[in-house]
Formats: sequence, C-alpha cells, structure tokens
Amino acid sequence: MGEASRTEEAHRNGSAVRGGSSDGDENGDRNEDVGGSSDRDDSDRRNGGLDRRGGDSGPRRNGDPGRHDGGPDSGTPAVTPPVVGSPDRVPHARAEDDARHTPVRQDTPAHNSAYDPAEHPAEHADPGAAWDDGLIARRAHDTEPSAPPTATVVEPRDATERQPVPLAYDGALRSRLDALRELVGLSRTRLDGDTLTEAGRVLDEAATRRRLSGEHTVMAIAGATGSGKSTLFNALAGMNLSETGVRRPTTAAPVVCSWSDGASALVDRLGIPARLRRRPPQSPDGESQLRGLVLVDLPDHDSAALEHRAQVDRVLALVDAVIWVVDPEKYGDAVLHERYLRPLAGHAEVMFVVLNQIDRLPGEAAEQVLDDLRRLLDGDGIALGEYGEPGASVLAVSALTGEGMGDLREVLGQFVAERGAAARRVSADVDAAAARLRPVYTTGRGTGLSEAAREEFAAQLADAVGATAAGEAAERAWLRHANRACGTPWLRLWRWSRERRRPVAERLPAPPAVDEEATARQGVEQAVRTVADRAADGLPAPWAQAVRDAASRGAEGLPEVLDQLAANAAELPGRPPRPGWWPAAVIGQAVMMVLHVLGVLWLLGQAVGAVSPHIGGAVLLTAVGVVGGPVIEWGCRMAARGPGRRYGIEAERRLREAAAGCGRARVLDPVAAELLRYREVREKYLKVMGSGLAARLN
Repeated sequence: MGEASRTEEAHRNGSAVRGGSSDGDENGDRNEDVGGSSDRDDSDRRNGGLDRRGGDSGPRRNGDPGRHDGGPDSGTPAVTPPVVGSPDRVPHARAEDDARHTPVRQDTPAHNSAYDPAEHPAEHADPGAAWDDGLIARRAHDTEPSAPPTATVVEPRDATERQPVPLAYDGALRSRLDALRELVGLSRTRLDGDTLTEAGRVLDEAATRRRLSGEHTVMAIAGATGSGKSTLFNALAGMNLSETGVRRPTTAAPVVCSWSDGASALVDRLGIPARLRRRPPQSPDGESQLRGLVLVDLPDHDSAALEHRAQVDRVLALVDAVIWVVDPEKYGDAVLHERYLRPLAGHAEVMFVVLNQIDRLPGEAAEQVLDDLRRLLDGDGIALGEYGEPGASVLAVSALTGEGMGDLREVLGQFVAERGAAARRVSADVDAAAARLRPVYTTGRGTGLSEAAREEFAAQLADAVGATAAGEAAERAWLRHANRACGTPWLRLWRWSRERRRPVAERLPAPPAVDEEATARQGVEQAVRTVADRAADGLPAPWAQAVRDAASRGAEGLPEVLDQLAANAAELPGRPPRPGWWPAAVIGQAVMMVLHVLGVLWLLGQAVGAVSPHIGGAVLLTAVGVVGGPVIEWGCRMAARGPGRRYGIEAERRLREAAAGCGRARVLDPVAAELLRYREVREKYLKVMGSGLAARLN
C-alpha cells in the first residue's frame, strides 16, 4: 500500500474512532479494530518486532503512524516511547538533548485519543533531516524493566495564580544587613572596590530574595560526574524529569521542579527558561510532604565543559540550600572538597550531603563509607547536624532501588516546612562576607593614639621651632630692658653712644644658618612620621595607610608655618612688662644722679670761691651720688632675675602652645578623624559579625 493511501486510511480510522459510530458492517469492523484484533495490526506488531531485532521498515521511517504501539489504526492511544532510560541504560550520543528539554504537548497521542497525524505533519516529518532515536529508545524500553513515567509537564505560568507572601527576615538578621550596608558605605573611600564586591553582592542578593516568595525553598542538587544526582532528582519527583545515562556530561543545563505554585519569580531569578521547568505528578502524599520545595538539578560541577561549571557556580550562589550527591568512588574527590565544601563550610545549616548508590556496597561497607565521609566533612570544617546540633545532614540512599529515599523525603519535608532556609542562607552569606572582610577591619590588637604620644609630638615640634631658645632670648631681652631702665644715667649714655657707633648691619638680628633650617625641617618631618606610625600601630593595613596619608597631607607646609610662628615670637611687641618696683628704682637712680651733680657743683663752687668752703659735705654728697647709682643698678639686676626668668618661660610656653596647636590642627586632628572613622566602622563590623563572634573579637 502506498504511503498516501495508508495515511488516508489511518485518517479515516481515526475519524471513525472519534465519531464513535457503530452503524453497518464497516463500523463494526472498525470497532473490532479498536479492540486490537485486525490482521494489519498483527502485521504491524510483527514488523515492529523486526525493527527491534535490527530490521528496517522504510515506510515507518517515513511517518507511518503504525510505528507507535497502538496508533490510529487500532484506536488505542499511542504512547510516546520513553527516551530517558534508567541509570543502567546506555543512551544515544546525540548532540542535542531535545527529548529532555522539550515538554510533551497536550495534544499528542499520549494525551488525546482523537489525535490525527494529518493535522500535525511536523510531528511525523521525514527523519532524514534529523536523526530520530525512537528505534533505539524502543529497543532499550523492551529490554529493560519498566521505569517511572517519563511524561513531563511545564510549570504553569498563570498570571492569576496566588502571589506568595514575601520573605521576612528576623530582627537580628535585618540589623546585621543594615550594619553591613552602613559598613560598605563608610568604607568606600578607604577600601578598594574589589574588597567590597562580595559584601555588595550579598546585600543585593539579600534584598532581591526578600522581595520574593517566603513560602518556597529553592534547593539545588549538585554532584560530580556519575554520582547519580539526576537519578536522585527523578526519584524525588517520582518520574523521569531529568535525563540520566552513562554519556558524560549528561545534564547540560539546570532543570527545575516545583511542588507548588507561585515559584515562577524564584525560578526567573535562577535564569532557567520555561522549557526546563517541570511539575511532579499529582500525588496527595508527595504534594503535602514536599510542598513549597523548588528543586534544581544542576550540571556536573567537575564537567569537562566550562559552561557547565559556570552554571553550577552561578546557581549555587542563588539557591537557599544545596544537596551534595556523592558516590562511593568519588566521595573524597579533592575538587569537591577544596573548591566547594571547604569554602562553604559556614553554610552547613543549609547543606545536605547524600551518599548515593549504596546498593553497590556490600554488607557493612555503606556504614564504613558513611563514617569516612563524615570524617572528611569534619576535616573541611563543616558542622554535622547530629544529636540535635545545627549543621549539615548526612544520609545514605540508593536512588535506583529506593533504599533510604523515605528518610530523605522526610528530612527534606521537615526542612522545607520550617521555611527558614532562605534566611539561614542569607545569614551564612553575611558570615562569609564578614570573614573575608576581617583582615581589613580588625587585628586583635589595641589601637589609638595615647596622650604620651601626643605630648611627645608637641615636644618635638617645639624643639624643631626652637621654643627653648626663644624663651631664653626673651629672658635676656627682659633683663636688658631692666638694666637700661635701672642703670646709671652715665652708663646708659655710654651704652647708647656705643650702639650708635656700631654699623647698621651688625644691629640687625642674624638670620639662622642654613644647616639650622634643614635640621628644623627634618625634625618636623621626623615628628610627623613618628606620630603617624604610633597612630597606625595595631590598625589593619588599609586603615593604617589612611592614617599615614592623613598625617603626610597635614605635614605639607608645616615647617613654614612653624618658622612664621618663631619669627613672630622673636619680634617682641614693644617693651616687656615692668614690675612694680621698677619706677622706684628709676627714681632712685635720678636722685643719685642729682646728688652726684650737686656734689660736683658744690666742689666747683668751693674751688672758685663762690661758696663757703665745706669740702667734707661736698665730697660726701658726690660720693653718695657716684656710689648710689651702681648700687641701685646692681640691686635691680639681682631683683630682675626672677621676673626675667618667668618672662622667658612664659614666652617659651606661648611658642610651644602655638607649635602644638599648629601640629594638632594640621596632623593630629586628621589622624584622630581617621581613627574615629575606623572605630565607627569596627563597631559596624562587630555588629555584622553577630554578638557571639563580636564577643570573641573583643
């Protein structure tokens, strides 16, 4: 029979079945065909048997509906042969995994007994353009035990579905996230962007997850090549939703299965397209036990394909929890422990480690392998959830035989029902980010600038500016003024005449030597370096560098300012203050001068005979004037030592205070501001770490 006639006959038979008519012998024959007793149906079965034995039936390769078991000729709903086999089955080596990624249409023969091949020519096209593996799938199906149903259903995307309640964090976690946000804001100008990248990512992901469903728990199944994670995924779902086989890698893209509605936004966040979203079969027990679970089957984390490993890393950073599937041969693989388990040790509360394929272990070997696995996990720093303690759950199952699957379902059901996985994952992410930031926020040593260091810095600046020498100069100047005021008039006249005879160049104060200026500048720079090093002692490297930079910026121009202060101190504002006895001494010197003059005039008068001779009185009067002036001058000099010393000390104090104030404004205040900022961010960091860890750091 030609191809067109056979298709037309199939169409008529299918129409008869849809019409349900039983009139006449022809309709009776068709009803009998529906019962499966026609000769042509037997012939088709025999031809199908030839195909399974390796024979080739050309017409069936060209879209004959009889190539399916049943079909329109028999009236029995045609069942699509399963493409996904059991773990022991060797699948075809196809470049495309369309059977896994393409959902079954609801109008195919598997779901519609009134299916008409003529209405769907694309589903029965010539396979010459693309290799049809139905023969291989049927051959594997006929030679192996029956597997779970393979029909998959894409997750519904109904716009009117009930929106789940957003996730809510508790007060402690909200406080830690707020502190981390403030910490990042305060540190942006002190730390490089790469250091704060992970903390920023955690804040962004926490904010995104908070806006999504709090009624669902997103859990990923991860494992190495051949560990059986896809088989475990299918066993939990109760049907073959993810492709399994010995071809490596088998899983090329994440497949997600949701046990309840409302998880579309969560899956969108994972970047999984709609064609890879599945729903398990409707089962009241399964729905109630795992309700709220969103399970993701990941590619192999050790896949030879780089893009597969990239997908694993991307999805693992977004899920709420993860099931690590290991097998008896590769449970100690260094890649798994060093790249994933050890860095994720702080996420133990949202981690499950499942030893799969225990059906391959004889006797007590399963318990021995399980104990060794626990030992390796403990070496990785992963807390094990035993004896009621929080930590990772370690279980042993066989996804192929079902051994241990009941315990796994129970543990997962309880975990999902708690609805705390998302918050625990975010908290663990915050802990991990804080641990990475610890070297830049705390060193375990005391920090700050002591009062002794401040005083030493001020003393060094005073020495550099010459405060001691300035005080001594002020003291000498005060004594010089005292001598001028209290000295004899003749002595003052002599000193004045001698000063007038000196050259003008000698009267000006000599400028400081170049060596003295260089020494003073070096002293200022050394003082700044010393105080910066002491302030940075005990600080983390970035903040220590910030303190040194602040001190260096303040030191720019500091020597010039100090020189100006010294120059202003050298220029005395007029005469120094005089003590109360100073006028009395001046009057005494005037009296002594008058006596001296009178005595001399009296002697001259006696010599010329102008007055009566009285040598004794004239000599005495002259002697009192001559001797009394120097005596008063000597007494004033002795009395002026104390006030002069105090005047010098006061001048030195003023210069020291001016130098200290300049150093404080330019160096100490910026350094103190950096230290205050560090203390503020350290308090925020301790809040991010949590009360327990903060107490240990303090």
